[in-house]
Amino acid sequence: MAIGQPTSVPDHRPISEIGDERFRLLVDSVQDYAIFMLDPDGTVRTWNAGAERLKGYTAREIIGQHFEVFYPDEAVARGWPAEELRRATSLGRFEDEGWRIRKDGQRFWASVIITALRDGAGRLQGFAKVTRDLSERRRHEEELRQSEAQLRLLVDAVDDCAIFMLSPTGEVLTWNAGAERIKGYAAADVIGHHFTMFFTAEDIAAGLPERELLLARRTGRAQAEGRRVRKDGQVFWANVTITRVLDADGTLRGFAKVTRDLSEQHRWAELEKSSRRMEEFLATLAHELRNPLAPLRNAVEIMALRDDLPPDMADMRHLIGRQTQHLTRLVDDLLDVARITTGRISLVKAWVDVCEVIRSSVESVRPQMNGKHQTLELTLPEQPVGILGDTVRLAQAIQNLLTNATRYTPDGGRIRVAGLRQGTAFQVTVTDNGIGLLPDASERIFRLFSREPVARHPEDSGLGIGLSLARRIVELHGGNLTASSGGPGQGTTFSMLLPAPAGSAPIALAPETRSETSGRRVLVIDDNRDSTDSMVEVLSLLGHDARGAYSGADGLTLAGTFRPDVVLLDLNMPDMNGFDVAKQLRTRFDAGLLVVAMTGYGRQADRQATLVTGFDEHLTKPVAFEQLEALLASVPRRDTA
Repeated sequence: MAIGQPTSVPDHRPISEIGDERFRLLVDSVQDYAIFMLDPDGTVRTWNAGAERLKGYTAREIIGQHFEVFYPDEAVARGWPAEELRRATSLGRFEDEGWRIRKDGQRFWASVIITALRDGAGRLQGFAKVTRDLSERRRHEEELRQSEAQLRLLVDAVDDCAIFMLSPTGEVLTWNAGAERIKGYAAADVIGHHFTMFFTAEDIAAGLPERELLLARRTGRAQAEGRRVRKDGQVFWANVTITRVLDADGTLRGFAKVTRDLSEQHRWAELEKSSRRMEEFLATLAHELRNPLAPLRNAVEIMALRDDLPPDMADMRHLIGRQTQHLTRLVDDLLDVARITTGRISLVKAWVDVCEVIRSSVESVRPQMNGKHQTLELTLPEQPVGILGDTVRLAQAIQNLLTNATRYTPDGGRIRVAGLRQGTAFQVTVTDNGIGLLPDASERIFRLFSREPVARHPEDSGLGIGLSLARRIVELHGGNLTASSGGPGQGTTFSMLLPAPAGSAPIALAPETRSETSGRRVLVIDDNRDSTDSMVEVLSLLGHDARGAYSGADGLTLAGTFRPDVVLLDLNMPDMNGFDVAKQLRTRFDAGLLVVAMTGYGRQADRQATLVTGFDEHLTKPVAFEQLEALLASVPRRDTA
């Protein structure tokens, strides 16, 4: 730059004029705000670039028009633009938010500030108006409001859970419909009160409410299950979740609490535990009862195998046999109580001849009928009738009906059993001329533990389990079981209808011939000496070479010298349990050895446990000798060398 050359042309205008011009330049350049002047009656006098951008009008288009053009029709109709000017005139300044209109008719949400302009004498010269477009903020706020409203509606509508807010110190702040339903309090009853009102006195004394809040405060969330109290004082089981609520800067705002009523689930869980305990108790009871029944059954069989038994002793043998069989059935029924109540009766289905099942069931109950000199008439089709069913369970159901018939039919009475195909079903009827039923008893007798009055021998009325079990078994086979009677003294007919589709799968019938059972070497291992000795005696009378041992260790030692074909092995023994003995037998001897569990435990789970741990068969005490003989007949005789 040359020395002496002026840097700028001096501005000789008054400072006030220079300031006004710069101010106008500043206002005109603002793009984010509409800044303009109105005269006292509301006519637009100035217009900046921000006003043109926000409202869409050029200065030429809008200057000289009344500012009502920026308002929706409904606002103009109620005189709101004039009201804004009136308030600004009165107060000097007026702020508002509301809908405004652009040139193209589009609405936008605006923040408006109107300032009254006065001269030095205080006379109104007009108004300065600043407008800001808040549409985007408004949209976010509306979305948030709608979201919060929907959330409130959702929370308020939930009636399965109590959902409410607590203050940082535990006072109730909100209350939904679920909270009212579960706890019994209306919102007015609880809001402002401390949430300890929902706890039992014991939990309050133990400081449980404070511990819940402290855990939620420290970790963000606390969850628990326990007893809570309703308004009426009733205690219920609840699942509770307390969540810490923080604001944007991390300050604790309170806690969100969700409570679920788990009373029903808790009750079912307790019933399930009780049911399992009952089933375990009954299984143990059955085991303890079967152990003494086993030697009794063996003793009866020993007497039956002797030809020189005096007639009076033969009568006693039949009596003991009948009562032993009756006690065995009662034990089985006790176990089935647990299965009925828990729905755990399961079927192992195969194609079976239902006529053969009926015949075998009749033979099982015939000794009881003979003991009461009752006449049995059996009518069945000559050809096999195949059904898909569980042979053991079907026989149990039919035997229960036959036992019921002989029990409630007097000495010398008649019982008729008939089977008849009816289309795709097979009907089995058991009819007696016994004591009959009262008119309202045809359904009641199928209820568990239901026992109808007995005309004679009330001590023989049973436990009230058999008919309920029989109906359940039939229903599991897809059939139904009903009872009918002409009334007291007119006898009873039970009708069992089972699905038996025509052209069903062929039935593999058991061969008529039986293998010779003599000559097998059988080792009995049981710590119950009476059971062991009597079983050895029975097997010896049947022609087998039988030995006995009273402990697992003695049994293993004897097996080494005796080299048995079959081992009948008890499971519960003091020195070694049957599972350990079976494992060692498998290790020491070749695969030809048949290892059979002989135990008082007869549940399906017990059978599965023995079969998956090395046993070949499972016999439940007292052992049915027909079953034992068939099993021994299937065993090849081992070489004595």
